[in-house]
Amino acid sequence: MVKLKNQSEIEKMKAAGRIVALALEAVEKAVRPGVSTWDLDRVAEEVIRENKAVPSFLNYGSPPFPASICASINDEVVHGIPSKTRTLKSGDIISIDVGACLDGYHGDAARTFAVGEISAENHKLIQITEECFWKGLEQARVGNRIGDISAAIQQHAEAHGLGVVKQLVGHGIGESLHEEPDVPNYGREGHGPRIFEGLVIAVEPMMNSGTGAVRMMSDRWTIVTADGKNSAHYENTFAITSDGPILTTYFDTSGETA
Repeated sequence: MVKLKNQSEIEKMKAAGRIVALALEAVEKAVRPGVSTWDLDRVAEEVIRENKAVPSFLNYGSPPFPASICASINDEVVHGIPSKTRTLKSGDIISIDVGACLDGYHGDAARTFAVGEISAENHKLIQITEECFWKGLEQARVGNRIGDISAAIQQHAEAHGLGVVKQLVGHGIGESLHEEPDVPNYGREGHGPRIFEGLVIAVEPMMNSGTGAVRMMSDRWTIVTADGKNSAHYENTFAITSDGPILTTYFDTSGETA
């Protein structure tokens, strides 16, 4: 069942989302060659807890996720588990997914960062993946359908030769980290659930340099590309209003919503 949010709930989600944005900002500053993914996890969790929130991902699911962020390097699409033995190298790209819960409501967002100097192909992958999110956001209007968001994302990715991950989707969010509806990164215009005022969703393009096919690793969390080529991830949480979408996890330098 889709749970529409009232203005009070959306304000709580904006507060949680701001903490997610602060955590991502702190992690971005910490990303450099030689840093471990465990170090990045510590940076994010410190920001989350300093702001009186709790990490949404820690102990989530089955088996329980053992960290506060997902840290996915190169061909890892999502759900990479931070480790003291995984250190970044110049030329890597790393996707960081962060969730925070404050006053019972969650925020969820992800970014892909460059480590040192990266290839032109990786720059393109990161750029187009982010652009896919904004293309989807343009369709997030009252009266449209989820398929309008999904189709816009897919069309932009495929127009630039990227592989669309179809086994993983965006989602509704609120008092639970994952709620209905699912928001795929592929679809048909005019199809899927109707978009209503008060809907809050996390839209998260996951795009690959090669095939869109993926596989799960033995840790039962980490998802990697089937062909070993790199992947990028870009996500924000936003609320649908009569005036358009309000981003809850994207802030400018003044701390105001974009």
